[in-house]
Amino acid sequence: MANKVQTNKATADPGASSLWIDLGWILNALNQDQWITDQDIQTVSANTNVDQAKLHPLARVALASLKRQLLPSIDLTLEVLSEWLARKAALQTWQIDPMKVDVVAITGVMSYKFAHRHQILAVEVNDSEIVIGTSQPFCLDWQQGLSQVVRNKQFRLVFINPADLYRYTLEFYNLSKSVEKANLGPGSSAGSQNLEQLLQIGELQAADANDQHVVKIVDWLLQYAFDQRSSDIHLEPRRDKGRIRFRIDGVLHDVYELPPMVTAAVVSRIKILGRMNVAEKRRPQDGRLKTKTADGSETELRLSTLPTAFGEKLVMRIF
Repeated sequence: MANKVQTNKATADPGASSLWIDLGWILNALNQDQWITDQDIQTVSANTNVDQAKLHPLARVALASLKRQLLPSIDLTLEVLSEWLARKAALQTWQIDPMKVDVVAITGVMSYKFAHRHQILAVEVNDSEIVIGTSQPFCLDWQQGLSQVVRNKQFRLVFINPADLYRYTLEFYNLSKSVEKANLGPGSSAGSQNLEQLLQIGELQAADANDQHVVKIVDWLLQYAFDQRSSDIHLEPRRDKGRIRFRIDGVLHDVYELPPMVTAAVVSRIKILGRMNVAEKRRPQDGRLKTKTADGSETELRLSTLPTAFGEKLVMRIF
């Protein structure tokens, strides 16, 4: 069965499948829909900030803090503008729930470079189809290339807020890359890292720009737990896979699975940060760790390890 992109309904302009939308297109379309005025176009176009020029055009419009022309009570935020563009493209809007994403499956659909270049991201993979999120809904140039890699499945296209697409593309591919590299051998051993007690987290880089793989996994683990408002983090070794679980509102949720060697390296890294005895693996230990999050706030974690048949189990209580 050939690959085919499915949408809620056909786009109004079939030739738009090769259209890469830019700031000019967005401004003109908003003006035609009577969402912004001619003066608003001049205001946004006059901003030539180099940093803003790198952003998605919807994000650039959102930064101008405009009001909807005929409904001035509505602020043109990135969320409102994303809903507008999704409706214009006849696509469903998709909210990424990282707790429900199979990171291994979605990052296996395409490479980071391919996803970044086309501003797309696989967000769900099942037996019959792959759901592809995009922030460029009228550009399907990626379809032919991806069809050669993924066969016997259809593509269903959905629209994702550009900020979320950028964030989760980095996050998922960084995690997948770090786990893969950390599992290749002892070169990324946590024991070779700096013995700092205060850990700065939340500084993501491009997926191929980092070689401290275990450190990046710990970075992701803590930041993800804070984002999900978790009260406890459990790292549980098993025979074939290590399991990461978060306690959220009193319920333990499975979050991710790691290869056994990577699980042991992550536990060792956290023990080092908590000033615990890394060499001691047969007795329970307690420690504590301070982290500084991306917004600058400090959080304390209480650490407890327990030896099991397949390695050390680690529980972190977040205060």
